[in-house]
Amino acid sequence: MSDFNPDDKDLIERITEGDKQAFKEFIERFQRLVSHIVFRMVDNTADREDVCQEIFIKAYKNLNKFKFQSQLSTWIGKIAFNTGVNYLRKLKTPLLNDINIEDEIIDPVQRDYSGNASPENVIEQHDIANRIESAVDRLPANYRTIITLYHIDEMSYTQIGEIMELPEGTVKSYLFRARKSLKKILMNKYQREDIYE
Repeated sequence: MSDFNPDDKDLIERITEGDKQAFKEFIERFQRLVSHIVFRMVDNTADREDVCQEIFIKAYKNLNKFKFQSQLSTWIGKIAFNTGVNYLRKLKTPLLNDINIEDEIIDPVQRDYSGNASPENVIEQHDIANRIESAVDRLPANYRTIITLYHIDEMSYTQIGEIMELPEGTVKSYLFRARKSLKKILMNKYQREDIYE
């Protein structure tokens, strides 16, 4: 049984008939998902845009082969993940490598927060988000990707398994290990900071 958005069929038909506006809509719809996967797998900032473009070119060339046996987001996510894997293979970077947490260096990533929170709460939220994001960046590519797809893109184990070509049990196991490693990184870094204060 297929599980897809009914609008997807119309969008794909329009794209395959040469409608440039439809392909622009396709890119806008899936840009966030593709970016999440690529940014977790490709460390080199200069290469990220090229990899994203490559993913959308591959998707465009293969849209006529989409059989509606999965969600379109899962299909494009799988293309993004496989392209990221190919990129890592070219660099001979393992998907799952040992994590060195002894010399953790935090390099905060800027984020914008809005709402009615007090300035102190906004600063605290910003600090916590930066700490977590920096710790996630220290994880191996597979773990970074699974955490992002599960927690940020709110995908199911099944969808993640389809994207990453992993059994559902392996996805659950990797997510558990990723969270455990993340906790270890955060505890190691911030317990050491407490000692020095």
